[in-house]
Amino acid sequence: MGMFPLFPARLHAVLEPLRATAPKSSHTINGDHRNIPISTTSHPDNPVPEEPRGVQSLSFTDMSFNSSASYSSQEAETSTDSDTPSTPATELQSDTDELAQEKTAGDHKTGRQRSASTVLISQNAEDMRRILENVSIGGTQKVQPLCCGGGCCRSQPLTRVSEPVSGVNIVTPPENQAYRDLNLKVDFLTLDSELTNVVGLPEKTVSFSSIPASAVDMKLGPADHPPPFVQPHPPYNVYRAPLYHARELTKPGAEKRTYHFDIDVTDYPAESGMVDFVVGGAIGVCPRNKDEEADDIFNQLGIPKAIRDKKISVRTTKGRWPTIWGDDKPRELITTRRELLNWCADIQSYAPTKALFRLLAEYNSDPNEKQILMFLSSAQGQGAFCDLRTGSHVTVSQLLHAFPSSQPPLDHLLSALNTLMPRFYSLSQDPLLSCTKGAQPRRLVEVAVSVAESKDWKGGMRTGVGSGYLEKLARRLIDAEKKGIDPRTLNLHVPMFRGLMANPLAKRFASDGPMLLIGAGVGVAPFRGFVQRRLQSANCANKVWVLQGVRDSLLDELYRGEWGVDEEKVRTVVQSRRGESKYVQEEVRHQADLVWFVINALDGRVFVCGSSKGMGEGVEAALVDVAMAKGNLNEEEARQFWENKKEAGQYIAVCLTLPLDMCD
Repeated sequence: MGMFPLFPARLHAVLEPLRATAPKSSHTINGDHRNIPISTTSHPDNPVPEEPRGVQSLSFTDMSFNSSASYSSQEAETSTDSDTPSTPATELQSDTDELAQEKTAGDHKTGRQRSASTVLISQNAEDMRRILENVSIGGTQKVQPLCCGGGCCRSQPLTRVSEPVSGVNIVTPPENQAYRDLNLKVDFLTLDSELTNVVGLPEKTVSFSSIPASAVDMKLGPADHPPPFVQPHPPYNVYRAPLYHARELTKPGAEKRTYHFDIDVTDYPAESGMVDFVVGGAIGVCPRNKDEEADDIFNQLGIPKAIRDKKISVRTTKGRWPTIWGDDKPRELITTRRELLNWCADIQSYAPTKALFRLLAEYNSDPNEKQILMFLSSAQGQGAFCDLRTGSHVTVSQLLHAFPSSQPPLDHLLSALNTLMPRFYSLSQDPLLSCTKGAQPRRLVEVAVSVAESKDWKGGMRTGVGSGYLEKLARRLIDAEKKGIDPRTLNLHVPMFRGLMANPLAKRFASDGPMLLIGAGVGVAPFRGFVQRRLQSANCANKVWVLQGVRDSLLDELYRGEWGVDEEKVRTVVQSRRGESKYVQEEVRHQADLVWFVINALDGRVFVCGSSKGMGEGVEAALVDVAMAKGNLNEEEARQFWENKKEAGQYIAVCLTLPLDMCD
């Protein structure tokens, strides 16, 4: 065997590249994250979601990120005869880029870890708007959002003018509080701006004329009752029900005022089918616009006081107006301008339409106001139009004050406005039990009404059409009682009709089986009637439970001591602004055993009734949690469980916050 020469052994130490030391974590992360860099804004070993630290905030005065190098026209137009794609021209580097490269090289030499290059440029919508307004015309002009359903994606840009230029007619907005409160953004609008896709002038379907000689001696109805052609319950007329009594259920300081009304229906006319008031049903009320609002519109339109209450002949070419739910056909009626504006036109519950802005523009004599109104009716004004619709609803009165040069004819204005619709209120008692005592007992229906309020451009708050109308009646009666005046001498009436007696609450009420009633705010009112009816059956008296959500039991707990039963045994009150500060959906989770027992019992029913959409969604989420925990279901199975119960009529959820035209 040959001998090999002996060489000294050599050990080669291979040094790993220097890395920043990451903090040790006891939490094991699945997957390989070695390719994820470690920096001040990247911590792959930390599973806790946290706001990135060390991120720079960019000042809006520094717009260098937006300044890209431009090519000369000669370079941009250079072409080659070869079919082979040419290499793209290299962009010219700015001083900022060179400085960044020098800094990077210096970092490598010193072995220092680089700081994050991510720059925070926006933290809210206002920041993004200001950034986009500074982007050059050649850059990106719009960030496409998820569709909100308001038509913002149909907007088209205006030709923007960054500063006053000689010969450019910048629009001068009106100088009044009503216009300022609209908060319209028309900074780049000029009198010469090209507007496209402007909506057409709304069709004029209403016209006025003098009354015929045969109608001179015709008597109109009482001023506190809608005219006979207003028929929300055809072929029956609106009933003029005496207001027997009213009281405020909430205490001073409550966030929302709620009133209780006792309405006399002893002489309510019989209807076909022998339909009667039922537990869980709702009556309809035809509200009246405030006289001061109607007079304000008359004043803005320049209509003299002498003709506001004068009889006129009204002709319509088509539609149901002003009958609410009458046949769609032409009509000829005898009425007054005030009757139409008070009872038939909704002047505050709906967001303004482009057709309304177009109508105001058509009859506007000021070029600046006219251009703004046309802008709101066009594709270029789509963004401003959407902003206006998503805020507090703007009244017709505010628009006429904001654009004082607009004076459309009243008949054409009525053609563009929505019909004033009835409001529906759930019965808060068992209608078979509510009546007065004495030699001549009177049959009553009871309702609870919470006053809807929103900000008013004149200052303070304005009330909803329906709730404000009923509150005014209640205050007159309450103030009279305080002065020792018999309320019956006031001759107060409520224009009402037997409304929704086949709604889910009424249809699904059953006299047998356990029942869990979950309500918040005025949504608990119909459950009072449920409990009263159940008390009539001895075997069911102990099979009903109520979970009632309130803000503060000392201020806005409705019907305390008026349930006709030992309330501590069947009713749990949850306060969100006092004590433990708990919402009703949290109590649903605490009462999981009760929920599970009721919904799985024979003929068991769970009713949910609230005055807001959020309350209903919160309770449904809590019910899903209960089903997941008690039934060992996953989320999808739990949701399907409650959906099946809903189809079987055992789970009934109703939100009293209908569209504004139905509930305020």
